[in-house]
Amino acid sequence: MTAAQALPLLVVLPLTGAALLVAAGRWLPRYAADAFGCAVAAATAALACLLLAARSGSAPVEWVGGRRPVHGSGVGISLVGDRAGLGLAALVGVLVVAALVHSWRFFDEPPSGQNGAFPALVLIFQAGMGGFTLTGDLFNAFVFFELTGVISYALTGYRVEEARAVQGALTFGFLNSVGGYATLLGIGLLYARTGELGFAQIGARLDARPGGGDALVTGALVLVATGLLVKAAAVPFHFWLPDAHTVAPSPVCMLLSGVMVQLGLYGVARVYWTVFAGPGGVPEQAVQRALLALGVLTAVTGALLCWLQRHIKRLLAFSTIAHTGLFLVALSALTPDAVSGVALYLLAHAGVKAALFAGAGVLVSRFGSVDERELHGRGRGIWGVAAVFGLGGLALAGLPPFGTALGKALCEESAGPAASVLFVAVSAVTGGAVLRVTGGVFLGLGGRGAPADGGRAARAGREQQAEETSGEGEEPETGVRLTRVPDTMLGSAAALLAGGLAVGCVPALWRAVGETAGAFTDHAGYAASVLGTTATGPVLSAPPHWSVPGVGLGLLSVVLALAAAAGGVRAAGGRRPRWSLPLRRLHSGHVGDYVACAMVGIALFALLLW
Repeated sequence: MTAAQALPLLVVLPLTGAALLVAAGRWLPRYAADAFGCAVAAATAALACLLLAARSGSAPVEWVGGRRPVHGSGVGISLVGDRAGLGLAALVGVLVVAALVHSWRFFDEPPSGQNGAFPALVLIFQAGMGGFTLTGDLFNAFVFFELTGVISYALTGYRVEEARAVQGALTFGFLNSVGGYATLLGIGLLYARTGELGFAQIGARLDARPGGGDALVTGALVLVATGLLVKAAAVPFHFWLPDAHTVAPSPVCMLLSGVMVQLGLYGVARVYWTVFAGPGGVPEQAVQRALLALGVLTAVTGALLCWLQRHIKRLLAFSTIAHTGLFLVALSALTPDAVSGVALYLLAHAGVKAALFAGAGVLVSRFGSVDERELHGRGRGIWGVAAVFGLGGLALAGLPPFGTALGKALCEESAGPAASVLFVAVSAVTGGAVLRVTGGVFLGLGGRGAPADGGRAARAGREQQAEETSGEGEEPETGVRLTRVPDTMLGSAAALLAGGLAVGCVPALWRAVGETAGAFTDHAGYAASVLGTTATGPVLSAPPHWSVPGVGLGLLSVVLALAAAAGGVRAAGGRRPRWSLPLRRLHSGHVGDYVACAMVGIALFALLLW
């Protein structure tokens, strides 16, 4: 079997495993269903890693059903095994394995006896994500991402007996449906213009008509990118993410912030460079302006709301939104160096953020709460989880030699000095928020904000609580309160943190990422690989590496994060500032408000591109 012929297995294996779990779940013991799900996910991840390691020369392309294009045109479905696609498929597999290990015997026995339901849903998620990273067809990219979205709704509302879980899943579903409809409409516009659905074929047809950037092509980019930006949780399309993370089980949060958001960004970059980066696409300056503006808005909004949260899972969700903004700012440079930095930052961030959500899952199952003030000082003694939060906060802040610090340094270098200020500030705020939780929950620093002023602080706390859409008083996700931290939960978090550290310590990985970025941004090269034409080689850049300014800025953001955390711990229990009220009220929990904001976002994105 050739590498090209093995590509469909990255989708078929997890789908087959899910089908077997559903069929045999009534007769399988719980541990057997969990073990089988882990084995299938691990086998798929291993296959992706093997294909990535064995890949040499041009990207293998598999035309499903043998329907190859004739004279550059056709309706066949292609899977393209380039380094970027295979690398992300491997990342998805690793995160899925970690989430399944973390959830080992995580839930109560289902009343129906269908023990394989949760791992089956996660395997379908893996299949959808794997298909999305590899497909060379725009319509099938939409299909795979929507398949993943539907499964994500089910996973978010997995505890259907809880009204909040169902509400969060419905909000998730409504907003992502809006994005899906926009993407489908954009695909229709591109098909009307070119008569093609493949990335390479659409790009080639647009390039045949130089002087592009007309209203139809620009409108198509706006609509297609909207659905992907919703998945990436860019402001103002982000409202589903904090609401979903508040109610979803922690293993699901690991997947949503660990891979789904990142693949939304990957989709934006993939669509731009394969379809719209040529002479018949959208002018580069317009794309840079739009990505930069959305990135700054997303980073600043996410960081401010991250700092204001006391619901730990919601805090981590807004941290993900803030880093999405940083990724968009870096991508706005539209250079291979910027893509290299984002890729390394994204890889390390996925591991660190998934580890932090794993730690939050331990807290809610041990203490029945993820409220920062409610948990004050109660985390003493669970030093493994404390280490996860402490190291995770430092990694988010940009502490060398974590991969987040290397990626951040490369992004700062590509985006310019002005952007460096934003990167340092946002990293310091998001890392400081996690370190504040570490100091208060696990070390007992500061106070719980007990009322000492005749009840005014208590009234302020009640007002503050009423404004939270997340609620408090969580039920243990494991069904019963944990008396000790299971090795599977702590081990998966530690392994993910180690992965985030390894990204910054393996020069061979840096070189591979640099080569991947050069090929990823090669518009003509991608078309040549898929259509079998000739093209010049990709523009190669210097391999990613540590630099003195990058290390210095990383250490500066860590110092600022520690200072912010110390100040935040001392101010625990204080009323949140008045200026934050409009931001908090925007997150009302009402789907209508969120859809209205998404419509405003579409209009804003269109204005920035024109």
